[in-house]
Amino acid sequence: MSRTVFAALFFLFCSILPASGQEPFEKDVISTSGGELEITFLGHGTLMFAYDGKIIHVDPFSKVADFSRLPQADIIFLTHHHRDHLDPAALEQVRTEKTIVMLTEIGARSVKNGVIMKNGDVLDIEDIGVEAVPAYNLIHKRETGEVFHAKGEGNGYVMTFGDKRVYVAGDTENTPEMKELKNIDYAFLPMNLPYTMTPEMVADAAKSFRPKVLYPYHYGETETARIIELLKNIPEVEVRIRRMK
Repeated sequence: MSRTVFAALFFLFCSILPASGQEPFEKDVISTSGGELEITFLGHGTLMFAYDGKIIHVDPFSKVADFSRLPQADIIFLTHHHRDHLDPAALEQVRTEKTIVMLTEIGARSVKNGVIMKNGDVLDIEDIGVEAVPAYNLIHKRETGEVFHAKGEGNGYVMTFGDKRVYVAGDTENTPEMKELKNIDYAFLPMNLPYTMTPEMVADAAKSFRPKVLYPYHYGETETARIIELLKNIPEVEVRIRRMK
């Protein structure tokens, strides 16, 4: 093998590694009526979708990936303004002049020229249907008595890719609005204590709106085996565990 070929292959291999350089990112490919949807699990609350020739980043965060090695975004979804979800350094690496950035009102204070979605808004972005679902805490609070995520400040997003509906919940608990969702094929629900949901809360939500596939994500040190146990008798909901600490 020539040095040129070896160098090219080495660069290609390195380009798909996470920032830690330990393991390649996990990926799932979903068939939709509009073509394949590829999901790359970058870690924490950070995802990347590829669909219909478009690259979509969700809450890019520098600590989970080297974004200079990842494709730049056609669309970016920001769920809320906390720095592990709205990271200026990561945004700078994946955003171009043509990138559409979907964000909240608070997020728009620090990220200019984005498209603001308020809780309950419904839009069509590049042939992808988008619904903004309220993301907030009901129970978990700071020592001051304030909830970690106040109602109206954050969004989850339901994205429709062809005939498949994908719900990325953001930082939230099992709210009434979440539990009323319909026809969700794939759901990403956070389980990062004490900021979001316990496994019991995730199970309660899943039993209510019955996503066909549940991905616990943004789960930190929470034991993922617990959610598998809680939903073992709900065959309509398949639990898939990916590296999303």
